[in-house]
Amino acid sequence: MKLIRHLTPTGPAYAALQSNGSALAIEGDPLGAHRVTDRVVTPGKLLAPLVPTAILCIGLNYRQHAAETGSPIPKWPVLFMKSPGAVQNPGGNIELPRKLASTQVDFECELAVVIGKPCKNATKANALEHVLGYTCANDVSARDWQKEFGGGQWCRGKTFDTFCPLGPVLVTRDELPNPNALRIRTVLNGQAVQDSNTADMIFDVPTIIEFLSGSTTLLPGTVILTGTPQGVGMARKPPVWLKAGDSLAVEIERIGTLTNPVVNEPA
Repeated sequence: MKLIRHLTPTGPAYAALQSNGSALAIEGDPLGAHRVTDRVVTPGKLLAPLVPTAILCIGLNYRQHAAETGSPIPKWPVLFMKSPGAVQNPGGNIELPRKLASTQVDFECELAVVIGKPCKNATKANALEHVLGYTCANDVSARDWQKEFGGGQWCRGKTFDTFCPLGPVLVTRDELPNPNALRIRTVLNGQAVQDSNTADMIFDVPTIIEFLSGSTTLLPGTVILTGTPQGVGMARKPPVWLKAGDSLAVEIERIGTLTNPVVNEPA
């Protein structure tokens, strides 16, 4: 099932997309008690598929991306976090920071995993049972704040407002039994700049969930960003940094396309 979260006159609501293009209203929250009704609705403005309780991110998780950055293959998943306040809707602007100015804002297409029920000490064998579904994500990154100005921590460069677009849909796990067999791309101004497959992950999705849930409870609504493939702007010669007026799209096979324009942060 493909779920959307959209804006109605009474506030955000969920709907289930049908094969004929229509949408059926959902009563309740997919993270808890809910049901798909038979009421056809016309979706309003698309919103991020959920409001995350946490955003956990894995760095250096594609072999070819590690190679292009000259980094060794990590022995354990590399964890950092984004603030839930960084989430942006499909079609919403990615804002280039101006108060804490960055001249090196980069793109990173990623498969996002949404945890649907409390998860602690999962095993690889049962990890996917805790997943509600999958969506597209863009781990927008200010490389100068990540590498130079952040005191050795990645979070400052990763968690500016609008730096975590999510969407456009949430595909439930029954439709994607193998999340590590999906083509994934970034398209910048109509040109593919990243083009890979989630099979290139160093740590697959069950391994990531097993690691993150070790001695740690993952709450429903936790979003896990699973890393980005090769082709990021930082690794290009010369580097390619986002600029106002760019159009950025993340495409993942069997999920869809997440598109966001790039603007300067308003004064």
